[in-house]
Amino acid sequence: MDILLSSLSMLAQWQVLVALVIGSVGGVIIGAIPGVGAAVAIAILLPATFAFEPIVGLTLLLGVYGSSMYGGAIPAVLINTPGTAVNALTTYDGYPMTKKGEGHRALSLAYSASFFGGIFSIVCLIVLSPLLAMIAPHFGSREIFLAALMGIILVVVAHRGQVFAAGMLASFGILLSTIGLEPAKYTKRFTFDQSWLTSGVDLIVVVLGLFAISQALLLLVDREHHPGSARVGGNLFSGLRELFAFKRVAFVSSGFGVLMGMIPGVGEFTAQFLSYTYAQKSSKTPDLFGKGAPEGLIASEAANNAVPGAAMIPLLALGIPGEALTAMMLSVFYVHNVVPGPQLFQGQLDFVIALYLALIVLNVIVLAFLLSSTGLLLKIIQIPTRFLGMMILTLSFVGVYSLRNSVTDCAIAAGFGVFGLVLKRLNLPIVPIILGMVLGGIMEVKLRTAMARVNTPLDFIDRPIAAFLFVMILLILVLHVRAVIREHKARRAREAGETDTEFSTQQG
Repeated sequence: MDILLSSLSMLAQWQVLVALVIGSVGGVIIGAIPGVGAAVAIAILLPATFAFEPIVGLTLLLGVYGSSMYGGAIPAVLINTPGTAVNALTTYDGYPMTKKGEGHRALSLAYSASFFGGIFSIVCLIVLSPLLAMIAPHFGSREIFLAALMGIILVVVAHRGQVFAAGMLASFGILLSTIGLEPAKYTKRFTFDQSWLTSGVDLIVVVLGLFAISQALLLLVDREHHPGSARVGGNLFSGLRELFAFKRVAFVSSGFGVLMGMIPGVGEFTAQFLSYTYAQKSSKTPDLFGKGAPEGLIASEAANNAVPGAAMIPLLALGIPGEALTAMMLSVFYVHNVVPGPQLFQGQLDFVIALYLALIVLNVIVLAFLLSSTGLLLKIIQIPTRFLGMMILTLSFVGVYSLRNSVTDCAIAAGFGVFGLVLKRLNLPIVPIILGMVLGGIMEVKLRTAMARVNTPLDFIDRPIAAFLFVMILLILVLHVRAVIREHKARRAREAGETDTEFSTQQG
């Protein structure tokens, strides 16, 4: 009870409440504007949050992270343009409902499903918190190293069809994390006698370059686009009642979101497609999917909004981010010397519970804002894309310069911005670079610490959790190799079939 009261008093600070409102409302607006997204907004806000208390900075970022997908559903449903990438599946059934004159019903269902998924994931976290507090002290240096290694491997294998590219980019991120003074003896690595490399490559500079500046350049070089206008009328509260008619789909989809959010490198897309597939397979009217099925819309929105809360589990319990946005939040912890991991649950459980309560409050704020302000948001999403690009570019360089008042940082960010633009044009993933930088640093420190107690290779996995993580890594690799071999055989069989068909045609 004392811990809960301490958490409530922490949350009741006016700075935290203001951060919650600004983050929640701002996240909805950012999510509703096609071409921006939470990653760009969080990258721009990061330098400013370093001046705040940890709880204030994190609630601001959590507000943007947790609410952007709510806003992204608006253009996805009304103009067939997803506000954020993870709202792409929402267009499958949301826009057909709008074309049938059910735009208000589709938006109401999207809001309600998003709210249900968000609250469901937070309840799961609150229930799991005591379990995490018991398990976390058993994670030593070896276990955290293996968990970080498993995170890197999962991120790489999650990019099906781009595994080699994802692996190379993750390795590039690990290389970036080694530049500068190494943590044990403070000798210089990969600095080439350049003084500006002695302090290393700053994670925030890379994040702003790869996400914000690259997106700004993409908006500027692409053809000018004015998002279309749309109107919506009717009772937006009706979806809250209708959601209970599809409660099974809502529960299962939220469950998929929680499970996928807890696994590093998986995230919203996998949760959405699993949920959507389940909803279609179990539906009495599967032929309606893609033509305006409310179950499809609920499955998509409940799953993607259940992920942000669940993604905080590996971040808070082990200090291991599961994707780019939680990797950015990790830097806020480090700036304030708040180290996520086992000791956080042991010594600062009130701080953890305050974050969970903040997630609940932000979902309530977002739902109330959306139900009362959808008309205003419809005007905001019509901002021209090149104007958006110029705004993002300006704010990005302001954010980079404010970190250390360094023109060199701005030049590095610009370089990574161009590199990010190239990756986006080639449809290659950016996330492995960021996770490589974050997890690479964690792996190096924990490996150095663990090796002091290791005499033989088997000593590294002589504890139950370490052995379990090692077995999981082997299992992931074996399953991936098996899947690759199967795909290769299937491709060879198709090519052989096509060759036989061509030969038969020539003979005929």
